[in-house]
Amino acid sequence: MTLDLLRPRLRLVFCGYNPSLASGRSGHHYAHPGNRFWRVLFASGITDRLYEPQQDEELLSLGIGFTNLCSRPTRRADELTREEIRIGAEALRAKLKQFRPQAVAYTGIGVYRWFRATSKVSWGVQETAAVPGVTDVAVPSPSGLNRMRFEELVDHYRVLVPLLA
Repeated sequence: MTLDLLRPRLRLVFCGYNPSLASGRSGHHYAHPGNRFWRVLFASGITDRLYEPQQDEELLSLGIGFTNLCSRPTRRADELTREEIRIGAEALRAKLKQFRPQAVAYTGIGVYRWFRATSKVSWGVQETAAVPGVTDVAVPSPSGLNRMRFEELVDHYRVLVPLLA
């Protein structure tokens, strides 16, 4: 099972839909071989080197943490039930209030739509925060299921770099 990697006052927390089956098996975030997350972090300048999924805990020292909207691993996010999403949203809000990160990057616009129960979401920094004092940012899913070009993904993730300063 993939566990949260959180501690108080991180600069940035990445929040996905839920763990992939590969992440569920390995216990590490963004572990599916087709997921471009780690390459996108490096290419966008968020990390100074290419990390591997099994090194996810090392990012805590960079002020970067990890969580998910729902904890049950699935092949695709659309396998989650409405009840799981509702419960996950409540739990995520509580985590954000407890740990108070400076910003949360939702890796998939749908994650943020589900969390906020709204369709009014655009890429980048959101106008209103789910939790006061925590900046919400919607970035594209790095999953291999997302057909967005790598360079376009990297451009979207670059908005996160100033949040780490």
